[in-house]
Amino acid sequence: MKKVLKAILILLLVIVLAVGGLLGWLTVTEYKPEDVEQLSIRMENSGAAALPAEGPISVISWNIGYGGLGKNSDFFMDGGKDARSADKMQVSEYLAGIFATLYNSENKADLVMLQEVDVDSSRTYGIDETALLTAGSGVFAYNYSCPFVPVPFPPMGKVNSGLFTTTDYKIAKAERIQLPCLFSWPLRIANLKRCLLVSYLPLEGSDKQLVLVNLHLEAYDDGEAKLAQTRQLSDFIRSEYEKGNYVIAAGDFNQIFPGGLEAWPNEHPENWIPGVLTEDMLPEGWSFVFDLETPSCRLLNQPYDPTDTVNTQYYVIDGYIVSPNVTVETVKTLDLGFADSDHNPVRLVASLVP
Repeated sequence: MKKVLKAILILLLVIVLAVGGLLGWLTVTEYKPEDVEQLSIRMENSGAAALPAEGPISVISWNIGYGGLGKNSDFFMDGGKDARSADKMQVSEYLAGIFATLYNSENKADLVMLQEVDVDSSRTYGIDETALLTAGSGVFAYNYSCPFVPVPFPPMGKVNSGLFTTTDYKIAKAERIQLPCLFSWPLRIANLKRCLLVSYLPLEGSDKQLVLVNLHLEAYDDGEAKLAQTRQLSDFIRSEYEKGNYVIAAGDFNQIFPGGLEAWPNEHPENWIPGVLTEDMLPEGWSFVFDLETPSCRLLNQPYDPTDTVNTQYYVIDGYIVSPNVTVETVKTLDLGFADSDHNPVRLVASLVP
């Protein structure tokens, strides 16, 4: 009996030391970005032309689910089981489908803003997705960098992921702006550090700029972080408009756009409840731009089965904010049947008011 008890105590001590060592290592290596960081243009940009100030501008915003959350996938934080439910071949197939959607003649846009883009992650087998999905010039900002994410089981492992904006036009400069992170230790050390990826594009024949704000706001919080991040976003875009610039902010808000709950009621609050956007969150004269006809996101509680109407949940949480000097011509969520991501891309066509 004494030998059994001693063996149990030794095992417990080993577990405590292993967990303590892991927490210590993750604390020391925690990603701690500055409030504002200048970003390099990752692809060739020197010969790119300025964006035309006249005529329509097309934009696509898409959370690509890191190339690992297509129709065959679920996710442990949404009521599913996995974080790495796609093998390397499946990831490659999802990425090929994403590329085909972005760059076919019907959908190709002047500006592409992507969220959840991996550059060196275990869950996507080390693939640099920015190299595969660039249109010409590209800017990347980390919002998740951790040498080992210990959940779920088997663990997610190394994650290096973030926001990616790409275009054939010239990007003059780009910045990463840190958003509030309200998680405390130890949850904070292996969690996302949300940010804004801000790209400044010169306009042909104008001294103004188009300011693109790529974003992916907090998902799995009590709602407080989403509100704090939305307030900072609102303050930032207003400041850029007051400089005389045009502003288009786009991405995954993880909050339902106005009218979205009526169009796509939340039947599964036990799994995940997004926040709700309201018009009073915006500066006066600004607009949310979204499409309620087609859901932009599905719940990852199970692989996608549109015939299972009981367990399939949809949301409209992806879209745009535009400044008062941007006129929206069309906005449409592309219905891809969630084949290559748990989100559908949202395509905007707009014009800049002189």
